[in-house]
Amino acid sequence: MGMLSRDAIEEMGFASVGENVKISDKASFYGCARISLGNNVRIDDYCVLSAGINGIFVGQYVHIAVYSSLIGVGKITLSDFCNISSRVAIYSSNDDYSGASMTNPTVPGEYTCVTHADVFLGKHVIIGSGSVILPGVNLGEGAAVGALSLINKNCESFGIYAGSPARRLKNRRRDLLELEQRFMSSSK
Repeated sequence: MGMLSRDAIEEMGFASVGENVKISDKASFYGCARISLGNNVRIDDYCVLSAGINGIFVGQYVHIAVYSSLIGVGKITLSDFCNISSRVAIYSSNDDYSGASMTNPTVPGEYTCVTHADVFLGKHVIIGSGSVILPGVNLGEGAAVGALSLINKNCESFGIYAGSPARRLKNRRRDLLELEQRFMSSSK
């Protein structure tokens, strides 16, 4: 995987970029001025980050794996230590599927009924491959989502969720919080 140089990243015009940011030269970005990237972020091949009016905020030590997309007008926040597996789609905007309005971005807004809502992923959230996160969802700290899941409702902290639509299966261990403290102490 070819990575962009620091100069190339800075030329893209991001709102902010931390240290040790690795971005594939095959990733695509729209609305860079509304995208903030923390320290130690990696964005792999064929990812698409399309920031609407409210932007995309990526914390520290975040990985966004191949073919993932973050798209929409609402604010999308990935807190520290989030892991987005391959082919995950996170949406902060959604068309109206009822038939009461028209759909798609080629149709003027007065004929559509697109809704927008912020999406928030707390620290240590992991999203399994092929999952879809819909607008307005909050995933609490440490929430884990199994592969191929549809998240259309909030997920509680340290819960493990899976399915379409996803449901809570059990609690997730919290050992990672102690590991985070040790890691952060050792990296100073």
